[in-house]
Amino acid sequence: MKRRVVVTGMGMLTPLGVGTEASWQALCQGKSGVEPITHFDASQFRTRIAGEVKGFDPHDFIDRKLARRGDRFIHFALAAARMALEDSKLKITSANDERVGVSVGTAMGGIESIERNHELLIKGKRQQISPFFVPSFLCNMATGQVAIEFGAKGANMCTVTACASGTHAIGDAAIVIQRGEVDAMIAGGTEAAIRPLVFAGLDPLKVMSARNDEPEKASRPFDKERDGFVIGEGAGMVILEELESAQKRGARIYGEVLGYGLNSDAYHITAPDPEGAGAASCMRLALEDAAISPDQVDYINAHGTSTVLNDLSETRAIKSVFGERSHKIPISANKSMMGHMWAGAGVVEAIACLLTITEGIIPPTINYETPDPECDLDYVPNEARRAEVKIVLSNSFGFGSTNGCLILGKFSP
Repeated sequence: MKRRVVVTGMGMLTPLGVGTEASWQALCQGKSGVEPITHFDASQFRTRIAGEVKGFDPHDFIDRKLARRGDRFIHFALAAARMALEDSKLKITSANDERVGVSVGTAMGGIESIERNHELLIKGKRQQISPFFVPSFLCNMATGQVAIEFGAKGANMCTVTACASGTHAIGDAAIVIQRGEVDAMIAGGTEAAIRPLVFAGLDPLKVMSARNDEPEKASRPFDKERDGFVIGEGAGMVILEELESAQKRGARIYGEVLGYGLNSDAYHITAPDPEGAGAASCMRLALEDAAISPDQVDYINAHGTSTVLNDLSETRAIKSVFGERSHKIPISANKSMMGHMWAGAGVVEAIACLLTITEGIIPPTINYETPDPECDLDYVPNEARRAEVKIVLSNSFGFGSTNGCLILGKFSP
């Protein structure tokens, strides 16, 4: 029998607020965190809006020297990890440090550091490039810095699987605990990719919303008038623990990681399989791992990017797995309010799922105004809904045909 994995702490910073409570309350109220870009002059770009984290000061979470040397995506990871550890009350000491690990996903790593130092190079200022440049942009440095900052000497992993990175980071971390290699993992995802180079690369693909005059209405998953996703930034972290270890120290348990599935569409570098075959298979893998039937799922937190192809593909995948019952399961997309946080998305959405289980509130899919006849499920439109939720499915699908699904459940001794 595999060891049971529970969630005992959580922390997040999103375009809706710094801290779990601020973000959760805004989600439940249906608020949008999408606004005109302030990180750089976006006036020449097709898309000029994003979900920026506002009011974040890294010095509130880490010392000035570390803040000066690290990229923004590392700052986010450290802040969310500190929140999660404080929430869980897990103490890492010399007695347990080799039994605590870290698993953090990111899609783009330190893109801001790359831009800044490359500009120095092309301006002939090579001597001004920071000796901390490479340690600032490497994707695994968020994982490494979290381990160093908090003294976690166990398994140390970094997942780089585009939009599924955070979900894979949680699932992979749970497996390490189940195998008995560690008793706890700090797991999550972080992203800080609201940068000119990223927008310059995505503009030609026309996958982002250009609803610049109404930023709060730009992200509209499953709505017929959707015209692309909105980039967001931020991070989410959870503390995963082996059940007996968590109970022994009297930890609060938010929920349990019941199942995990991952696979590939093997279809296209940016587009999903139109019929959602890979996504459907991934959901089935997660259900099988959890040893539950589709009839037991009470709620689905959708990948829900607000792109024409992804929303349709995911809807078809859900119908394939759940059949006629798919019309009765509440489904919602947190990205309608936060934008797409890439690696941060799957973790923040997993946290939202756990809070839905504990609080009995399903956040809405906002901006659902014009029903799409091909996306015809219950997307919890525009207003939060009270419901008893015991088991949830959380979906993440990414560029490169990669898929990840988590089954999270209410804890039962």
